Amino acid sequence: MVDESSSARESGTAGTSPAEAIHDRPTARIVLIAPDDRVLLFHWFEPSEGIHVWFTPGGGVQPGETYEDAARRELREETGVEAELGPWIWTREHLLTLRGVTERLLERFFVVHAPSNAVDTSGFDEFEASAISGHRWLSVREIAAWPDLVAPRRLADLLPPILRGEYPDPPIDAGV
Repeated sequence: MVDESSSARESGTAGTSPAEAIHDRPTARIVLIAPDDRVLLFHWFEPSEGIHVWFTPGGGVQPGETYEDAARRELREETGVEAELGPWIWTREHLLTLRGVTERLLERFFVVHAPSNAVDTSGFDEFEASAISGHRWLSVREIAAWPDLVAPRRLADLLPPILRGEYPDPPIDAGV
């Protein structure tokens, strides 16, 4: 686990105030759709805040990668799924603070149709393996009624056209 001071040094924000410590983190996300039209969500629990969040697979774009490259890599690492990357459908920008470091996530969501409901999370890195406590395939109806926070919050409203194969062009803002 990276401590707060090394994270600040790596992001170039050492010695700045918390308000100045925010930096942009390009992030690729995958709306992974199973053959039964359920969508894969991961569960993250932050014990210090008591927050449960369910979110789509994905992660940061590494130096030299495009958003598309990162989406393919994250898909393999986090789910074990090898499938064709579909279109970029949504964007989302929000602040996230982890281990004392605040980042502005600049997310792009891509559609992927999974060949089955099989998921292999053995490619998680150490942080992901410790922070993500499970995953579920959920229908739109289940997402709309889910008791925990789902990200993006409008996911249940945004999914029906995507499941019908109606992709926005250009991509739309998914909100927080």
